[in-house]
Amino acid sequence: MSTATEHTEHTDGHEAEHHGLSDMQYIKIALILAALTAIEVSTYYVDFGPFFMPTLFILMIIKFVIVASYFMHLKFDNKMFSYLFYSGLLLAIAVYCGFLATFKFFIQKG
Repeated sequence: MSTATEHTEHTDGHEAEHHGLSDMQYIKIALILAALTAIEVSTYYVDFGPFFMPTLFILMIIKFVIVASYFMHLKFDNKMFSYLFYSGLLLAIAVYCGFLATFKFFIQKG
């Protein structure tokens, strides 16, 4: 028989688990993403020279990691999910580079 002093769990058998960020932290992340997007847009107006494509690739990777980590909650989930998403990112970059190489994008015109 149970006594009144025993502690019972929730009806679903799991303790309440809170992970995520506060509203202010999400706003800060949104501002960071907006700043990174502004840099990407600036590549159209400012001549980055040979750093044009590497800049866009780096910004793309940073934005992907931020969105996947925080907005898709991968930072708080099992690491296997992170590996799956990041391997997808590497595959996308490889396909994109292969596509650009097919059209001789990386060859300097002179």
